[in-house]
Amino acid sequence: MRLFRPTGADRDDAALLRAVAKGDAEALGVLYDRHAGWLHARLTRRCADPETVREVLQDTFVTVWRSAGTHRGGEAGGWLWVIAGRRLVDARRAQARAERADERGRRDHEPAAVAPSAEERVLAGLEFGDVGAALDRISPELREVLRATVVDGLTTRETARLLGIPEGTVKTRAMRARRELRLELGRIAPLGGTA
Repeated sequence: MRLFRPTGADRDDAALLRAVAKGDAEALGVLYDRHAGWLHARLTRRCADPETVREVLQDTFVTVWRSAGTHRGGEAGGWLWVIAGRRLVDARRAQARAERADERGRRDHEPAAVAPSAEERVLAGLEFGDVGAALDRISPELREVLRATVVDGLTTRETARLLGIPEGTVKTRAMRARRELRLELGRIAPLGGTA
């Protein structure tokens, strides 16, 4: 097996992912060095527990190692963020299940008075509510821009760098994404409908 040597045309993420798919651990290391920093920063914005963030980051790259062959083009950064976001949701669900089991196991059945934060409620709505359903109906490239700029709070420049597209394209896609999201929300929950 040839080890990945990041030179010339092989410097792009697609080449790294192809090498990882063939079992090249060095290529995975290069990919990790290139993307782990910003992934860690974005995960930290969504989760205050540093241990969970570290576990999710590790799980993300384990998933990349196992499924690099499934990457079908497009920006690797967006693909990595989708994996990381799903791993974070999975980790939160597992924590919630463990907490519920722990509560059931307590002998003094006092209810916990911990309410979810506003951010957690918004993120749950994005994942499971009408907004999440509407987001799933718009095109992936528009959804990526919307998640990066609105959900993650990245600037246009940061989003452009993350997705590997020009800043003007970010602005155009964000405008289109908002328009399409409004249309989809109108289809899912029309004004005047039942709550």
